[in-house]
Amino acid sequence: MKEKEEQAAALIPPPTNDNGPDQMAGEEAERHLDTIARAIGRHIAREHIRAWERVRRKRAANDNRPEKEGREPDG
Repeated sequence: MKEKEEQAAALIPPPTNDNGPDQMAGEEAERHLDTIARAIGRHIAREHIRAWERVRRKRAANDNRPEKEGREPDG
């Protein structure tokens, strides 16, 4: 019987301490992932703003809007 218990103990790893360095490493990795995700989000936002500005610059400024009925032109 003792032999079987020793074999079972060898197969099952001991319980880990949740407050040890493994948890701290996980929290540190999570902080790094958050930082990376924020940086990627800012980069994507900058790309979108630049693309929008390029489209906006390509449009011609048109002050000659069609007049609506009963409305005088501006100016």
